[in-house]
Parts: sequence; structure tokens; C-alpha cells
Amino acid sequence: MKKLLNLIFFVFIVFIFTSKIYASEEKIKVGLLLPLNGQNQEIGKSVLRSVNLAINKINDPILQIYPKNNFDNPDDNIKAAQELYNQGVRIFIGPIFDKNIKNLEKFSDAIFITFSNKNKTNQKNLIYAGVNATSQMATIKKFLEDNDIKKTICLIPEADFKEEIKKGISQTKINLKKVFYYGTEPTEITKRIEEITRYDVRKQNLLDEIKRVENSDDPNKEKKIKNLEKRDTLGKLGFDSVIISDFDESLKSVITSLIYTDVNTKRVHFITLNQWFDDSLLKEDSSQNIYFPSINKKNYDNFSNLFFKKFNSYPNQISFLSYDLVGLVYYLTKKNSLDDVDKIFNQKNIFKGKTGIF
Repeated sequence: MKKLLNLIFFVFIVFIFTSKIYASEEKIKVGLLLPLNGQNQEIGKSVLRSVNLAINKINDPILQIYPKNNFDNPDDNIKAAQELYNQGVRIFIGPIFDKNIKNLEKFSDAIFITFSNKNKTNQKNLIYAGVNATSQMATIKKFLEDNDIKKTICLIPEADFKEEIKKGISQTKINLKKVFYYGTEPTEITKRIEEITRYDVRKQNLLDEIKRVENSDDPNKEKKIKNLEKRDTLGKLGFDSVIISDFDESLKSVITSLIYTDVNTKRVHFITLNQWFDDSLLKEDSSQNIYFPSINKKNYDNFSNLFFKKFNSYPNQISFLSYDLVGLVYYLTKKNSLDDVDKIFNQKNIFKGKTGIF
């Protein structure tokens, strides 16, 4: 059965719908920058629906949401933000994608909470709320320490998120025995895993041991040989856990290659990154007993069911996060003055939402 780690998101905010809150009754204007046309329009529409659910749950007329189509384009995103800014909006949820955050620093007295997890800029008015590698590595680090797991290797694919993983490792100072990189082609993966696990050496160790027993005078050698022949390899691995920083089919290929090289979950802890309860992974026999950081699954299922009941479709993961972000904004703005938006979001608080702890 899969083990789900409680994912900690390092964002300085949070809200609880049932919290008793106070402050001025000034209108809370929140801009929503979404792609409502084009390739990613379904994501945008799902987020918009999720925001509507959150508004209905909060049920406070002082919270006003201003949705705006940014056409999934950085230039149109600036135009949409400018229009809302001219209407007095200083708090924005969005944009969703990293490519659309360009030039938002011109709105210096506004705050943009982006869904992106790629914190590549120094824009002071941007808050990154996406699930990033640093928060996940921090959770994995705690898991390793709590379970006294000390010989961990990390496998990182040659993919576009490689640097993000390396940054997460560096910032969390997670204790790793060694880091290995691999190509993402299936044949390359198998070959690389054989090298990392010293498969050929361990295979030869087994053959040598069988030959040694055969040539020995041991009265129990036939029994020993039969036991040895049931094995695939012989020898220590040199690690007690492996972090596989991968997703989807590539992740499954790595897991399959590890099992092929006689590395299984009975000998080694398999750990990967947040998989958002990928059904295809969860149902894989080869991926049983894998550990990964995750959001609260019960809350995720409850939210998905509520969403489906209301809209006859299931939400995406981003829309689940947006549900919390609306509450987050409501909580902090009700509790603090709206005169200085930047100060509101720079306070350190613990915020428990549906997705987890921020």
C-alpha cells in the first residue's frame, strides 16, 4: 500500500474557513488572471469554478472577485492586470503559468500570487504558491531523519526540471550519499540503473558463489545451491533508499529497471515526488510501497466530489490549490489593513488549507 507523506508547502500564509476573523469592512477586491481561451482554457475554467466554490463557502459580500481573461499570453496578461489595477484591484490570484509573469513588477504596490513553482525572478510583488521541489525535498528530508534512513541516493533525469531538483537539494541540505543523472529513453534508463546498482558485479558474485559451493566439500551444498539459484544477484547495494525525481512513464521505467536489477522495496525504500494520486501509478504492482509527499488525499477526494456534483466534471490539481488561495487572501486581508498589501503577505503565519500546511 502506498505511503503518503504530509507535504509541507513553504509559503508564508494560510487560512481556515471556520476561523473567527475581524478587521475593517473595506471591500476586498481580488483579481483573477486566467486563460479562458486557447489551449489551456480548460485549466482556467476549472480554476474559475473552484474559486466560485470558495466564494460560496466563505459567503461574505465584502469579498469581490474580478475574473479576467489573459489569453495565456504575457502581453494580454499585462493588459488584463492593468485594467483591474485601474479599478482598484491590488491583490491578484494568477497568472497560472510562469511564462505570463513578465513585467508585473510595474505594479509595485500590488501582489500577484502565481500558481507557478519556478521561482526564477526577484520580483518582490510575486508569491509562488506552486508545489516546488524545495518543499518536497524538505518533507522527504524529515521522513528520512524520522526513520533513521542514512544511505540515500537520488536519481535525477536529464529533463527541464533538473535544475529545480538540484536547487531543492541544495536549499534543504538533505543528506544524500550520492546523486546520479540519467537519460530519459527507456534503453538508456535500464543501462544507467544497471551501472548505478552494480548489477553486473552482483550478478557475477552470484555465479561465482554457486561455482564455489559446487566445488566445495560442504555436505549441504545441494540445498545451498538450490537457494542460491533462486536469487538474481549477490552482494550489498550500498544504499538503503532511493529518491526517484521523476514522473509518469519515465518514473515507471526507472522503477521497473530497479526491480529488474534486483532492487526492490523489501531491501530499499523507494521515494519519489508528489504524484497527485496518479491512478496509473497507484495501480501498478511494481510500484507498491512507494513513498511520496502529497497533499491531504481525503480533502482532495472530498473536494473533487463536491466539484463534480456542482459542475459535472472533475477539477484539475491547480484548481484545488486555487480553492485555498481564495481563503488565504480572505483571511489575511480581513485580519489586516489593506493600506499596505505587501506587508500582509510578508508576515509569517501557519496556514492550514485543504491542500495541506502552507
